[in-house]
Amino acid sequence: MRKASAGLVAAKTLVHALALTPVAILAWQFHDVWRNGSDALGADPVAEIEHRTGLWALRLLMVALAITPLRQLTGQPVLLRFRRMMGLYAFFYASLHLTAYLALDLRGYWTQIFEEIVKRPYITVGFTAWLLLVPLAITSTQGWMRRLGRRWGQLHKLVYAIGVLAVLHFWWLVKSDIREPLLYAGILAALLGWRLWKSLSRRRTAAAPPG
Repeated sequence: MRKASAGLVAAKTLVHALALTPVAILAWQFHDVWRNGSDALGADPVAEIEHRTGLWALRLLMVALAITPLRQLTGQPVLLRFRRMMGLYAFFYASLHLTAYLALDLRGYWTQIFEEIVKRPYITVGFTAWLLLVPLAITSTQGWMRRLGRRWGQLHKLVYAIGVLAVLHFWWLVKSDIREPLLYAGILAALLGWRLWKSLSRRRTAAAPPG
């Protein structure tokens, strides 16, 4: 039991380190650009920061959505221990993405965000995805699970809509070369398709006559 517990702690520590590595690299490069005027973030540092934080938010969201199918395929319930962690890191990077847009792109003129939401559909869906992530992040604790009961599961099904909005945000943002957002759209379709297939299978099994 101690070995299993120690192994889980080591695995979680590794996952934390891996999840924080992209933002650590980004912070070091931003510092280098700020202090030394280097080109570590390319010709447009603001766009690069927004792109990387948004991309990692999407990647970690896909990882969080992949954990349940992986658990079902492997029969390893321990994988569920990492689902909340991945979801919270997805929210963390999505919040960094929004903060970079507000602070570096709009440069403090935050009131413009409402005008941008109305004018630019990709910002509309991206901001909506972030808003929907907020209650999921707040209610991710065991205490909230107990308080909400069955409603907790219903609330957290919002993650499916969030995934669709996040992919759509990326798709509309790139405009021309859609190969990368198409890849994430395919991954999301597979993950949601698996859930639909499992749900239909359970219903057929429940409806089948005994014997």
